[in-house]
Amino acid sequence: MALPDPVIVIPGITANYLFDNYPLPPDDIWTVLSLNYERAGLHPDDTRYEATEPALVRPGQLYEIAYKELVDELRHNLAPSSDQPVPVFPFSLDWRQPLETIEPQLRAFVDEVIARTALLPHYAKDKYAQRGTVSLVGHSMGGIHIAGYLEHYKKDSKVAKVATLASPFKGSFEAVIKITTGTANLGATPPSSREREAARITPALYYILPRVPDGIQVDPGLPDSLFDPRAWQTSILRTIEEYIRLHGTSQRNRPQQAAQLFARFLSDAKAHRDRIEAFRLDQAGLAAKDWLCVVGVDSTTRVHLQIVKLPDGTADFRFHSEDRDNKWSSKTQKERVFTGDGTVPFLGAVPSFLGLENLVCVTPDDFGYWEVQDKLTTQIAGFHGILPNMDMLHRLIVRHLTGSPDTHENTWGRRAPGVKTWQPAVQPLKEK
Repeated sequence: MALPDPVIVIPGITANYLFDNYPLPPDDIWTVLSLNYERAGLHPDDTRYEATEPALVRPGQLYEIAYKELVDELRHNLAPSSDQPVPVFPFSLDWRQPLETIEPQLRAFVDEVIARTALLPHYAKDKYAQRGTVSLVGHSMGGIHIAGYLEHYKKDSKVAKVATLASPFKGSFEAVIKITTGTANLGATPPSSREREAARITPALYYILPRVPDGIQVDPGLPDSLFDPRAWQTSILRTIEEYIRLHGTSQRNRPQQAAQLFARFLSDAKAHRDRIEAFRLDQAGLAAKDWLCVVGVDSTTRVHLQIVKLPDGTADFRFHSEDRDNKWSSKTQKERVFTGDGTVPFLGAVPSFLGLENLVCVTPDDFGYWEVQDKLTTQIAGFHGILPNMDMLHRLIVRHLTGSPDTHENTWGRRAPGVKTWQPAVQPLKEK
């Protein structure tokens, strides 16, 4: 039996460190405990670079709190024996940037991983270089990176299997909250204000705007797509205009500059979403059995958004407490889709290239009895953020990547609402 392919783990947005390598020694500008919005903010003239120059910001390690257990468990459990380790590589990225710019970087990393793995004696003996493929595991936005990469490189992607965890393939309403308010508070404190400004100038955030079926209620006369600038509050443009005043090299016609920058963010994000939704697995030489798609449910999640038309004809967002819901336990199948993982609504996590019958749903109760710390962290960080720590999911991913049976009957899942014939990538799979 062939050795398992090397694995690349791709994190979600904001989930790896950023370092400014211009100072010596380098400064950490984005870590688990320290979020420097001003140093991480991008330049309005050229969002490849920082507003605060000179700088040389580069990605650092993945957040240990979210991914260390996942990486360690895969390294341990994928290996057939202690003298035949299976490489599991974290992929760090500049999560602020447009998603299409990451695709060639991931391609280069895939090639590097294949070359490094071929140098391992047990893989050389196994003639791994002749097949030269990898497995990709993505959490949250990491799954969207994978989909974009596969759509771009198709059958030349060198990917054999994929596992995605809680990925917002159709977006999350929390992206709107972040862009609109910065935090749950409406910018009442300086940190909240800085976060809101940084969010509005972060291209990647626009790539997870929701395009969820029946998720947005819009007044007549307004566009029903958040990828249309007219659907947004005018305060967004005012913030970007002020940001240009503070950091731009040209002060000519700042309102026009702001409008053009905002429109570009939305247009680029829409084009990427269109690509992902048009993607089909066979274009990359894959089938549904090759993609384990895990969706978090049974947590109160924002599942609706209301956009109203003001007397002057502009749009305004209305956030209501009842927009957050969890109907997972409802006896009505049509209502059960109004749930999620606390960040990504269920309907936002369904990719166009898989069917509902292919999804594996998990809940916070799937954390094991002894995973006390993870349960406590879930209450603080949310189910979405800590989901990659779930022991059961580690075992499930290993089964998917190796094709191994569940000899101990310690993997399981739940079918999506309304599904009669369940066809998850891992077979057989015990249902809870």
